[in-house]
Amino acid sequence: MVPSPASAPEPGSGAPAVRRRAPRGGRRIPRRAAVDRRSFAPSLRRLEELAQSGAQVSVHVAELDSDRVVLAGDDHVPLPIAGLGIVPVLVETAAGFASRSLDPLRIIDRLDDQLVTRAGLWRHLRAPALPLTDLAVLAAAAGDPNAANALLDAVGHEQVRSRMVALGMPRSAVLDRFRDKRGPDDAPHVAVGTTREFAKLFAALVDSRAVDAAVSAQVAEWLSLNQDLTLVASAMGLDPFAHDDDAHGLLFVNKTGRARGVRAEAGVLAGPRAGVAYALTVCFDDLSISHRLRVHDAFRVLGTDLMEYTH
Repeated sequence: MVPSPASAPEPGSGAPAVRRRAPRGGRRIPRRAAVDRRSFAPSLRRLEELAQSGAQVSVHVAELDSDRVVLAGDDHVPLPIAGLGIVPVLVETAAGFASRSLDPLRIIDRLDDQLVTRAGLWRHLRAPALPLTDLAVLAAAAGDPNAANALLDAVGHEQVRSRMVALGMPRSAVLDRFRDKRGPDDAPHVAVGTTREFAKLFAALVDSRAVDAAVSAQVAEWLSLNQDLTLVASAMGLDPFAHDDDAHGLLFVNKTGRARGVRAEAGVLAGPRAGVAYALTVCFDDLSISHRLRVHDAFRVLGTDLMEYTH
């Protein structure tokens, strides 16, 4: 989790450099990380433990108002992010709606010969075809792989690639569609990304800078429906089915990614004291339930630290 110079805290922020022990199992582990003195020490300890056990860890947390980085490590390294790669596809979809190059009510048939059967809701629905706007809701709210594949086919892979570069995400990429099995001719992952670029993307979404205000608002609205609150958001006590208008004034927008040995999340959390954009990716050997639970616990600890920082 070695931060690049761009991810180091601003001079005078008081963020210490932390030296790490030698790696076990032959994997590279973080040598140092930037962490704000006011908080995030529990997160840093948990992430260090994961790295020392052989996991690949990347994290980036920055204040929304000042862009000041308060926690960072290996945030420039592209790692597999699974369904988190849906977010750029949603951005390109919303841009197509705004420019009228895509009709939100265009009906898309479900391709049963390419159906992903291991996840998603659309495969359980009787409707064999849905409009693009409904597919965007399914992809954002439930991470539906078949809906995401349909959106990617509609907007075009090259258009998503170009959009990501325009958004300032040259080290991240959507590599392939979702598949039940990946053969030797398929890309090894759906998507890869850096935590720095995805945290900045979420900051741009809530600041109306992702393409333009209308596109940013549409994507943020879709993502506010996300029902996977089991990682960072597990510390926030939100209703997974209705958290876009929290009674305590909590602004929270996020998207997660999951695959075998991969957990990733990016989002924005804003409270009365501060607002932050964050991203965390952990790639690990999913050898047992305990391995997986240690990773999930690290996400929960980061969520707790984010709550304390913003409230």
